[in-house]
Amino acid sequence: MQDDAPGYLLPQPDTQAESFTEAEAAVARLERLYAEATAHLSWHFNQAITTGRPATRVRAFYPEIRLTVTTFGYTDTRHSFGHVSGPGTYATTITRPDLFRQYLIQQIGLLIQNHNIPVEIGPSSTPIPVHFAVAGNPGVAVPQEGVLDFSLRDVFDVPDLLTTDDDIVNGTLTRYADGSAPLAPFTAQRVDYSLARLAHYTATDPGHFQNHVLFTNYQFYVDEFETFARQMLEDPASGYTAFVATGNQVITRSDAMLQTIAKLPQMPTYHLKRADGQGITLVNIGVGPSNAKTATDHIAVLRPHAWMMVGHCAGLRNTQQLGDFVLAHAYLREDHVLDDDLPVWVPIPALAEIQIALEQAVADVTQLEGFELKRIMRTGTVATIDNRNWELRDHSGPVRRLSQSRAVALDMECATIAANGFRFRVPYGTLLCVSDKPLHGELKLPGMASDFYKTQVSRHLLIGIRAMERLRDMPLERIHSRKLRSFEETAFL
Repeated sequence: MQDDAPGYLLPQPDTQAESFTEAEAAVARLERLYAEATAHLSWHFNQAITTGRPATRVRAFYPEIRLTVTTFGYTDTRHSFGHVSGPGTYATTITRPDLFRQYLIQQIGLLIQNHNIPVEIGPSSTPIPVHFAVAGNPGVAVPQEGVLDFSLRDVFDVPDLLTTDDDIVNGTLTRYADGSAPLAPFTAQRVDYSLARLAHYTATDPGHFQNHVLFTNYQFYVDEFETFARQMLEDPASGYTAFVATGNQVITRSDAMLQTIAKLPQMPTYHLKRADGQGITLVNIGVGPSNAKTATDHIAVLRPHAWMMVGHCAGLRNTQQLGDFVLAHAYLREDHVLDDDLPVWVPIPALAEIQIALEQAVADVTQLEGFELKRIMRTGTVATIDNRNWELRDHSGPVRRLSQSRAVALDMECATIAANGFRFRVPYGTLLCVSDKPLHGELKLPGMASDFYKTQVSRHLLIGIRAMERLRDMPLERIHSRKLRSFEETAFL
């Protein structure tokens, strides 16, 4: 059916779905359906802004993937993903197939290969909110309610938080209203919501994000990351092709200039890119579990292969020295920001692949091995709290709990990042650096930590980068292990 937008078809929710046995062709149709739908909405939205309220409601729909399995027959389950557990219909809505092209080809390809049946691609019955349809157009801004002489909600679909949630990853939604089961961990609306938030919080386009993400809580690490990135751009053999700074500033030469941003975003983000997306992203999340949750809530929709915290912590043992490293193998969660999504009784296991990569990276950078490595690194429980001034409390409370938990360090972010990694099925890890020892009189006061910052930040960041490079060389099925998968899992990573 041709509508009045020149050159575009009006997508209909009952359009015939097409079957595909080849992943690239399936993704090509997803891209075409999405492009037609968003072009339709954008055209009508611009018309509404310039000429007034449309005569009828304007809608377009996300494309979807469907898979119907009719047998309990054996499939290759050596991977923890890429297959469904039994007969039934499985579906997911899709947004921005251009951004997720390689991911979709990979995941659809595994489904076709493992079940030896086609996937169906067609429009869904889920409308695209107009805000998300025009989000990629810098020349279009959606006005606030009340600016226009009509309500947007009377004409266009708008974001609906009643259907934009984490019920799939939280395990509280196992079937849609039509009886189908989720095929992917996030719906299209949830992905679109986070893509918009990421652009806002990080001041970089989501398309720049790489598959390996480092989180930190100090600007010092950002400065060192830029220095490292420029060194890599000097070396054609490094495999790194570009560095992206806040404000989507892209450089490909080591001597290229970057402008100073007058007003940094809430979470300044930087990307050392590779052509295959296997580079490294660094996010300065600042201090506190709320920021840590916010960042990981949104980055999770990009389906990174790993994320790690490389930040500062309080050492809790008198035997530790400023500058020592702490490799977390357990977490005491007193951050409280995830209690409703992931109860505190849920264990957050250490992931062997991440732990080994971090320990080997420490050994590589420090040139210490075995028993000698214990001089500068402790492995143990890390406590994450939401009270920065916890040491001012009656020590019979928090200090006793810390001792009973066998904690060796305390911070305000890492358990949140690990717990959200567990919740979102993103491999996670933590390597902290001791910057103060409040229980032993070494408080973080002006001037006391200057030498520490000068000598340790560069080495600490390099360890995080080397660990990520080790993980990059690991087969995907090895790092995405069953330890992060529940009873009824989505087929997509």
